[in-house]
Amino acid sequence: MTKLAVIALGGNAILRGDQRGTTLEQYNNLDDTLKNLVHLIKEGCSIVLSHGNGPQVGNILLQNDAGESQYDVPAKPLDVCVADSQGSIGYMMERTLKNVLKKAGIDKDVVTIVTQVVVSKTDPAFQNFTKRVGKLYSKDEADKMAAENGWAFKPSPKKENAWRRVVPSPRPIQIMNELIIKKLANSGVIVIASGGGGIPVYYDENGFLQPVEAVIDKDAASSLLATRIGADELYILTDVPYVYNNFGQPNQEVLKTVSKKKIEQLIENKAFGEGNMLPKVASALRFVTNGGTKSIITEASQLHNPEVGTRVVAQGYVPGMR
Repeated sequence: MTKLAVIALGGNAILRGDQRGTTLEQYNNLDDTLKNLVHLIKEGCSIVLSHGNGPQVGNILLQNDAGESQYDVPAKPLDVCVADSQGSIGYMMERTLKNVLKKAGIDKDVVTIVTQVVVSKTDPAFQNFTKRVGKLYSKDEADKMAAENGWAFKPSPKKENAWRRVVPSPRPIQIMNELIIKKLANSGVIVIASGGGGIPVYYDENGFLQPVEAVIDKDAASSLLATRIGADELYILTDVPYVYNNFGQPNQEVLKTVSKKKIEQLIENKAFGEGNMLPKVASALRFVTNGGTKSIITEASQLHNPEVGTRVVAQGYVPGMR
C-alpha cells in the first residue's frame, strides 16, 4: 500500500553555514540532499516536500535595503519576499529533482505550489516579536528605521552593539490549497509546498485574505500540512542523525524510538534547545498526536537507513520498520 510522507528539508539542505550562498552552491547542496529521496520513491512512497528559506529571505531583504537606499527602488514587504523565495527555491528543487530522478530511471512530475498559510491576528505572537530577519544595524540605524517603518528591533545575541529586525512567528492554522496538494501527491506527483513555513496571511473582518509581516516556523507548518493531507509519516531533516536528551551535557542521551508520552515529558522538563531542536520535536509530537503514525527526525543521508534517526511514535510501530 502506498504511503504518503511529508519531508521537511532543513536549511543545510540548500545553504550551509560556511558558504556565501551562490546559486551553484545551492544547486550542489540540493543534489546531495535530494538524491537521498530516490529509495523512498522506488519503494512507492508519495512525497510532499517543504523547505526552509531563512538565508534566502535574508538575502532578499538585503537586496531590498540596497535597492531602496542606493537606487530608490521600492522595498518589497516581507510576505512578497517569502513568496519570492518560495518560487526561486521551488524552481531550483524542481530542476534538481527532475535530474536526480532521470539518473535513477524514474519518470515523475514535480510541481511547486506557492503556498499561503493562514494565521490568526489574535495570536499571542503578535504581542511578542521573536523571529530575527534581515541584516544587522547600529542602534541609530535601527531607531531610524523603526520610526520610518514601524518595525521592531532587538539586540543581536551574536554581535555586540548590533540590532536586528524582529517579526512575529504565529502558529499556522490552515494551509491554503491543501486538498489540491493531497490530490496531486496521491496521484504520484511530487509536490513542493509550504516553503519557508508558507506566506503568512489572515482573514479580515470581511473574510478577505490579507498579508501580515511575520514568519511562520517551517517545521510547524510542515506538521500541520502533514496532518491536513492525511500523511502517514513526517520526516524532519536536520544536520544530525539523532535528537539527544540534554545535548552537550555529561548525561546526554540519544533518542531512538520514543513514545509520545516520553516526548511530552522531555519537553516539559526543557530537555531541548529553544532555538534549534525544540521546534522540530514539538512539530513531530503534534503530528503523531493528531493522527500521524510516526515522525522521524534525522539527517538526509540517513533516509535510506531504517535503523537511524529519532522516531516519535504514536502506537503500533515495530522497530526496524521504516
